[in-house]
Amino acid sequence: MKEKLPAGLLGIFLGAFGAHKFYLGYTKEALIMLLVSLLTCGIGGTVMEVIGIVEGITYLTKTDEEFQEIYVNNHKGWF
Repeated sequence: MKEKLPAGLLGIFLGAFGAHKFYLGYTKEALIMLLVSLLTCGIGGTVMEVIGIVEGITYLTKTDEEFQEIYVNNHKGWF
């Protein structure tokens, strides 16, 4: 069972590299975030970090049941 606290914190602090996506098992989405961050020499990393922060906060504001249903069971990859 994946927990929302580690996923949220990874999104907030390491979101530009897709760490929260790797944690949740979203390998495709995580690789997209990682490659955009690395291949654009940081410009895309800024955008990916904003996405990571938004997703991290979104994870943390969901109830445990909502988080499990939406992001673990239904595998919602973005936001």
